[in-house]
Amino acid sequence: MSQGVLPFQLDEKFSRSGVTALAGLPTYLELGHVLGLGASIEEHLCARSGEQGYTDAQVVVPLVLMNLAGGDCVADLERLEDDPGFRRLYERVELSHLPRKKRRQLRSRWRKKKRRLVPSASSVFRYLEKFCVEEEKTERGYGQSYVPPVSKALHGLRLVNQDLLKAVYSRNPLQSKATLDLDATVKEVQKDDALCSYKSGPAYQPLNVWWDEQELMVHSEFRDGNVSACFENLRVLKESLEMLPEGVNKVALRSDTAAYQKELLQFLAKGRSKRFGVIDFAVGVPIEKYLRREIRRLEEEAWQPLLVQDKKTKVWKKSCYEWAEVVFVPNWVAHKKSNPEYRFIVTREALSQQPLAGLEEQLELPFSTTELAGTHYKLYVTVTNLDWSGDEVIRWYRKRCGKSEQVHSTMKSELAGSQLPSGKFGVNAAWWAIMILALNLNSAMKQLVLAPALGKRWARKRLKAIRYHIINLPGRIVNHARELWIKIGGTAALSRLRDIRTRIAALA
Repeated sequence: MSQGVLPFQLDEKFSRSGVTALAGLPTYLELGHVLGLGASIEEHLCARSGEQGYTDAQVVVPLVLMNLAGGDCVADLERLEDDPGFRRLYERVELSHLPRKKRRQLRSRWRKKKRRLVPSASSVFRYLEKFCVEEEKTERGYGQSYVPPVSKALHGLRLVNQDLLKAVYSRNPLQSKATLDLDATVKEVQKDDALCSYKSGPAYQPLNVWWDEQELMVHSEFRDGNVSACFENLRVLKESLEMLPEGVNKVALRSDTAAYQKELLQFLAKGRSKRFGVIDFAVGVPIEKYLRREIRRLEEEAWQPLLVQDKKTKVWKKSCYEWAEVVFVPNWVAHKKSNPEYRFIVTREALSQQPLAGLEEQLELPFSTTELAGTHYKLYVTVTNLDWSGDEVIRWYRKRCGKSEQVHSTMKSELAGSQLPSGKFGVNAAWWAIMILALNLNSAMKQLVLAPALGKRWARKRLKAIRYHIINLPGRIVNHARELWIKIGGTAALSRLRDIRTRIAALA
């Protein structure tokens, strides 16, 4: 008797012994071991110190793997627990970052025989609550921008991420310069405890610092939705500079208008960083009336076409934009010869149709419209301390809108940043920090392993494509001759995984 429309039948008689749908996930576990992820977690995290039950690594590592496998909530840990093949493998390697003596000592943490390999949802929730602080219950609220103090456990997660950055950079020291993109992203939620953002709904608004050359997230500070994107950016930048590996000796910064702050720009231009000195920057500028007045005074001959390079032919051609350098001295710039020079470069784009009356006052920053030489233009302004030509500065500044914006989409749609587990701020902050570890581990996999082993095109793959080709593969985990074997169906998949493991072994 047919069970459906098409000619196939379903039957429950199936041997689940050693079968896994995540045959490629152990490669990430192996890369994490090479980069010292488990050892770093045990060193810096203290949420489970001196207690019975799961260690910090036994909670955090499964959460990282769950992110990579496609899970987006605490309950999705059951997917790993119910996978018999993954359980068989993970049971053998979960404590491989510890010496044998320490592994034997961990048996005393359990009064009874451990029944679960992966922590249950209730255990994870109790663990994440240890990242909360008392101040978040009383100080947070509307009418002020406030970021709760970082708990000791949450600071430990930041140190783990710092160790991961060092491990990746030591194996891929492309250059000694780090270009940092500072930008906030809004994650809208349906939480009673969440505060409304400028998008008029409850949300959180983390502030991210992205390392462009290495494609790593240096720092991500979890914030309430009502906290302005320009709140304490200098402090976040200083914390990010401290997290950079020792081999980096030159830093550049790109950001939108949220970073247009007197203290931040002077810190960059005057070389107040003891380690890096003067920091090159390009920051968006809000267009206020005095700046608009100076732009209108520009002669038409001052505007030059902005050249762009065709990706296929590599030929430079004119774009629809024009640029000019405007002489403008804000009130916060002291009139001293010893002070650094702040250059203001304006870009204009002709509007295809004339806007309605008063539209320039209605448009939001960073751009606005104005009439120049009888034509209405959309304007963008950038402040910089670089001595490059104006078009070079603009092209370099616009690169921040590529990869860093794509990473925001990855965090909020392809990783567990899409689902925040609790109404408690500290729990969500810890969840977000663990998601950042998964993001950086995947970036390390693409830059250090996939691109050298399988080709440069793999460095541009989205995480969902990597899941399809590498992580979510069918296989069977078997014990044979005192060794653990992963049986893979398909010659192409087996060849890819072998090349990946060979490259990881070379990194070790």
